[in-house]
Amino acid sequence: MAQLLIEIGTEEIPAGYIDPALAGMAASLAEWLEQQHIPCGAPKTLGTPRRLTVWVDDVSLMQEDVVEVHKGPNVKVAFDADGNPTKAALGFARGKGLDIAQCEQEDSPKGKILVARVEKKGQPTRELLNSWLPDWVLNVPFPKKMRWSGRRHPFARPIHWIVAVLDGETLGFEVEGIPAGNASRGHRFLKGDAFAVSDLEDYQEQLASRFVVADPVLRRQMILDQTRELAQEVGGFVREDADLLNTVTHLVEAPFPLRGEFDARYLELPVELLEITMKHHQKYFPVWKDETALLPYFITVSNMPLIEGSGIVPGNQRVLKARLEDARFFYEEDRKKPLADYVDLLKGVVFQKDLGTLYEKVERVIGLLDRVEIGMTGDDPQFLEKVKIAARLCKADLNTQMVFEFPELQGIMGGYYVKKDAGDDVATAIKEHYRPAFAGDAVPSTEMGKFVALADKLDTIVSCIGVGLIPSGSEDPYALRRHAMGIIQILIEGNIPLSIEYMVDQGIAELGEKAKLTAEEIRRHVLDLFRQRLKTMLSNEGYEYDVIDAVLNTKIVSFRDVQAKTAALSDLKKQDYFESLAVAFRRVVSILEGGEFPPLNSGLLVEPAEKALFEKALPLQEEVGRLIDEKEYSKALARIVEIKPEVDAFFDAVMVNVEDEALRDNRKALLSLIGGLFSQIADFSKIVVKKS
Repeated sequence: MAQLLIEIGTEEIPAGYIDPALAGMAASLAEWLEQQHIPCGAPKTLGTPRRLTVWVDDVSLMQEDVVEVHKGPNVKVAFDADGNPTKAALGFARGKGLDIAQCEQEDSPKGKILVARVEKKGQPTRELLNSWLPDWVLNVPFPKKMRWSGRRHPFARPIHWIVAVLDGETLGFEVEGIPAGNASRGHRFLKGDAFAVSDLEDYQEQLASRFVVADPVLRRQMILDQTRELAQEVGGFVREDADLLNTVTHLVEAPFPLRGEFDARYLELPVELLEITMKHHQKYFPVWKDETALLPYFITVSNMPLIEGSGIVPGNQRVLKARLEDARFFYEEDRKKPLADYVDLLKGVVFQKDLGTLYEKVERVIGLLDRVEIGMTGDDPQFLEKVKIAARLCKADLNTQMVFEFPELQGIMGGYYVKKDAGDDVATAIKEHYRPAFAGDAVPSTEMGKFVALADKLDTIVSCIGVGLIPSGSEDPYALRRHAMGIIQILIEGNIPLSIEYMVDQGIAELGEKAKLTAEEIRRHVLDLFRQRLKTMLSNEGYEYDVIDAVLNTKIVSFRDVQAKTAALSDLKKQDYFESLAVAFRRVVSILEGGEFPPLNSGLLVEPAEKALFEKALPLQEEVGRLIDEKEYSKALARIVEIKPEVDAFFDAVMVNVEDEALRDNRKALLSLIGGLFSQIADFSKIVVKKS
């Protein structure tokens, strides 16, 4: 067994390209080795901005011998009445390099067929790799590729060298005129000389001596440890930020974290602005004083060590100062007029061509808040008016210079700009109304913020679907799925007692004549969207799909109820008796499907089993209804379970579909009473029952 090591040396590859490229390289190499019947270990990867490396241990130097089985014509076609091979049989055998006598006959679903077994001797792994690797190199997956001078095939960045070594010996292929060899190179600026590679251990040792840390996991940890240490030296700390850490890891071949500082007067700017400027624009780690305040320091990760007289730190400080000066200018200019003055400018900003401007969207959001005010809480009698003020101003900062330059700060800057005019509660609502903006994000922290966020997100969903912008597959340009998940999260975590169906109906009414679909079509598509998101959420929480479907196929009153019903039904399903219970209730649902019956007439109950079922069900109906009203779904299901013996006895002793129509309909009405006990919690027809 041998080791295969391949390195593609390039110009600096963008940080976001590296992980997907390495994953794709390893996956395609593993797939090919398996297809070629070459025994080996799992491919593993290393990578820096200038090199993409894959290695595989325990690679067999010879491909395995395999026997290929080829199916031929039916025996009836392959031989004539005298048993002589036909042209079809002879052609099949000849095509496989065999004599007809070497072919076998085997049974198949279509009768006996001719089969050719061809032994294929394994070839040297080296030869197979030499033939395949050029295409593999050229097909490394990147988000974007370009054609470079003198090269025919596109690549993320120009390739400068290729290392390809199997069992210590160089492979013999070339890519775009670049021959594979055993010579890698060190750090471009610190020790960039070439060196010979024999195996992985030698490769990593020689790179390390040339200021290259090839393992991104090790680089990441070095950056994390050193940035923490530098922050602690000035009494601060760095927050864990996986995205920033991963980006910076792939910007350097050798990490040299360095601390810089900036004028403390910039700390007067909003902390989010400082953080965005440092993290998103400069890839710096801000140094935090506590959870809400920064220190006037930053940490940058250089690809070069700090040398006396070098301009690395001063250069980074100058760049940051220029950005902060720009930010301060925008901040001061924007604050020269109240945020309310920016609202009319929204009339010139298109939200969506069929839905008009952002100003019109804001008007719909305010109208929607008026319609759903019954769900609002709070001791402040002016609560609704304040919510509407926050809604009117929530998009105004989109017309400010700051948000134009820093789009990530939309909503946040509006909160700062409005604070002196409208107070902290309105400011916080505006600042947080985009929440939750991504999976795992927090919901708005205030009741006011929750209602503005709900109305804004619901208007986006209803209005977009109303003009036919329905999410399908990977197409969701207005992020309606994310908005739906945000609404679910706010209603559940905020314990807001609003019916989603009621809210959707109010959103449709507010959309008015702009709708291209009928109200019923919009309603159906919107509720389907919420059901899909709920299904995803509940599935992620570990509930079984049939339990989820059973609950979601009932009337959705509130998302919190859906969650509670799913938990209750899931617990019930774990009981030993659940299978037989589900069978009985599914039978009830099946008999009732699609039918309407006259009211139950107790005088028409003649069989002892149906009388017993009625006597058991009648008091249960009231008690189960009360428990459901009190949201005690587990207790309600526990009481419903008590009727199972009477249901079983009914089906054993009573024929439902008798000829007497009055009797038949009355028995169905009785079953409808039983179905009504559990139909508010779950549709048992969706429960998957194991076949006995």
